[in-house]
Amino acid sequence: MADISDLRARCAAVIDPQLVRPIGELGFLGDVSHHGEHLHLTLALPVLNWPTLPMLTAALEAIDEGVEVRTRSMNDEERLALRNYLRGAMQGDPGPGLHQHGDAGPKFLDKLSKTRVLGISSGKGGVGKSSVTVNLAIALGQAGYSVGVLDADVYGFSLPKMLGALTDPIILGDTVIPTLVHGVRCISMGYFVPDEQPVIWRGPMLHKAIEQLVTEAWWDEPDFLLIDMPPGTGDVALTLSEVLPRIEMYVVTTPQAAAQRVAQRSAYAARKLKLAVRGVIENMSWFTGDDGKRYEIFGSGGGQRLADDLGIPLLGQVPLETKLREGGDHGLPVIVAYPESEVAQAFRAIAATVAAQGPARVYRQELKLV
Repeated sequence: MADISDLRARCAAVIDPQLVRPIGELGFLGDVSHHGEHLHLTLALPVLNWPTLPMLTAALEAIDEGVEVRTRSMNDEERLALRNYLRGAMQGDPGPGLHQHGDAGPKFLDKLSKTRVLGISSGKGGVGKSSVTVNLAIALGQAGYSVGVLDADVYGFSLPKMLGALTDPIILGDTVIPTLVHGVRCISMGYFVPDEQPVIWRGPMLHKAIEQLVTEAWWDEPDFLLIDMPPGTGDVALTLSEVLPRIEMYVVTTPQAAAQRVAQRSAYAARKLKLAVRGVIENMSWFTGDDGKRYEIFGSGGGQRLADDLGIPLLGQVPLETKLREGGDHGLPVIVAYPESEVAQAFRAIAATVAAQGPARVYRQELKLV
């Protein structure tokens, strides 16, 4: 068996998939001691049902055949230290310093951050905006990017069910650790209220809730943060334009003319708020029958007409498939359940196009008094 100090160092370097940091820095690594032929290693976790515990255990046991992993809950002091570490990392300080107040905003909100914030919007409900958000996020994750998803459709939240998340976010003081599912971090109001309970809020409460979900969640500094926006041009769109001024808007529509006209209003509203509108995604473009023939159930051309009117590209067309609907209903997105299907290939192609676009590089310059 290897020297205990060497084993401890190797164990401390193991990365926790949930927080994407070495467990030694996170304070997860507790006592390490020899007991005969075995090495007893204790993990101190924020909660005993920590979602990545099986992966951590497997990684630690692979370091040495004699390792036995045990777990315990962090005490209050250890949880506070973890909270302070995460708040510091969110603000761009990778060290374990004591950040008691967290006055600075998250690093990913800085205009020089690598994070691209993508707002997935639509003029009306029923066009499959949330399905597009979920599958596009996973496609970007599968392409090797770090991805977060914020369900900002506060009144009609659906992402937790569509993603099939089995665990709730973890609350660590004033910091929320999002769920991690299919390689994507997710926060939604659906995690905090019963599924059947309506959210009945006026504008100020809505604004505060969205602001907290953006600034007090452990997003780290992802490559992409996708925002599933509510239909229309109401309070949430106004709030997001203030909290996330670098947000890039992508408009989801169906081929039919009526949906195209309503989606156009959403894009015009975004431009009035000085937000970059980057592209159109056409959903439910056609249905391929058993005879191999394409049937344009909702008409054709709406996505291209909208893109032409707005002077932006049509990024892709997503076919209408039963598998896509079933994936949302059963919590197993089509891009995961049927990766070779026509619709999954469409999402991967759109993800590649979005990534290749690069950031909008349009920033709102606010008045500063010197």
